[in-house]
Amino acid sequence: MPCVLSIGGLDPGGGAGILADARGITQAGAFACAAVAVLTVQSTSGLRAATPVPKSELIAECNEVLKHQRVRAIKVGALGSDENARAIGDFLAIHRDIPAVVDAVMMPTRGRARLLDERAVGVLRDRVLGRAALVTVNAPEAEVLTGTRVTRLDEAHDAAHALLRQGCRAVLVKGGHLTGPHAVDLLAIAAPETGPRIIELTSPRLRLAPLHGGGCVLASLVAGRLAVHADDYAADPVRALSDALRWSKKTHHEALNRAADIGGDLKVLFA
Repeated sequence: MPCVLSIGGLDPGGGAGILADARGITQAGAFACAAVAVLTVQSTSGLRAATPVPKSELIAECNEVLKHQRVRAIKVGALGSDENARAIGDFLAIHRDIPAVVDAVMMPTRGRARLLDERAVGVLRDRVLGRAALVTVNAPEAEVLTGTRVTRLDEAHDAAHALLRQGCRAVLVKGGHLTGPHAVDLLAIAAPETGPRIIELTSPRLRLAPLHGGGCVLASLVAGRLAVHADDYAADPVRALSDALRWSKKTHHEALNRAADIGGDLKVLFA
């Protein structure tokens, strides 16, 4: 059975972070493993505090899983510190044969504590994102990484191109924060020979209660699907990534309609 190594934050409430990742990975048909990069105090009412794990412990966690288990994809979420971001960038470079999906999470849905130090943003951009098979960002994250405004679809197009120019191989700019009657996600794929390829993935905009961990789950669905279809990815990465993302988007959209109330202020997926 293929495994996915999820690297991210431990949310005691279970709505986001590596526990949400595990539900998404399982839904995709893979086995979920996890390395804790950030310990948090949070629940479905918000993030109260976040403490990064020392980089030596984080890398030891990752190496132990990769040494013994069939890891066919990696999912990266909250890293906490610049040291952890640098260490995971090096880790992905060493294991470049394993596709990684990086969810560039920085701030929680609710709460003032940060899931990535401000000084680590540059390290994430320069040392991690370019080593991922796919980077997923929402509009606020795209604004931080590109330094440009992202509130409309045309601005999301510009941000996707900018992230490709920064070295990303493929980027999903999620449209949930954009304006308009539809939620339009942009999949941008670098193609040096022909120029960037941009695919618009349009879904009806749902009227939902506030949600916790939605981005974690989407990225994990993609990682899980890539792990299950690892041979397809090795043969044709672009097609396999596109197929994985379309399946993940459909599965995620259906799950949004069944988001569960487990207490607190925010609903969760796959409860």
